[in-house]
Amino acid sequence: MKDKKVPLWRTPLLKYYKHKANGASGSMRRIFHRDEFIKCSKCKKQRRFRLRTKKECRIYHEALLKKRWKCADMPYFKMTCMDDEERASRKNRRGCPRLASCQGCTSCVCLGCLKCRFLDCNCRTCMDFMQNATP
Repeated sequence: MKDKKVPLWRTPLLKYYKHKANGASGSMRRIFHRDEFIKCSKCKKQRRFRLRTKKECRIYHEALLKKRWKCADMPYFKMTCMDDEERASRKNRRGCPRLASCQGCTSCVCLGCLKCRFLDCNCRTCMDFMQNATP
């Protein structure tokens, strides 16, 4: 930057370096997905989705595409709208390795990878990612 060397982590390029299409190799390129929430269209409570595996990412992706998602559609365990919502203090722990109250940083927000984008999905985000991803 301006004829001076700057560490990669101080530039906006870091998110593209870390979230390369083919995933992780080495500690700098570790892709991290934090837990996300979806609000029930019936009771308006927020429900947590863990995004640790490709299967969990697919479940969240499909729930996000559903316009009228309900608590009964929760795939991990049977849940109803009568169940209590997660406490606000627990919601803050979303899985970011830096801060518990992180709202989205380059370490915990994935802009697309082979773990959370799918070849067989017809949504615009997945289609754009797959067209632009290099193997």
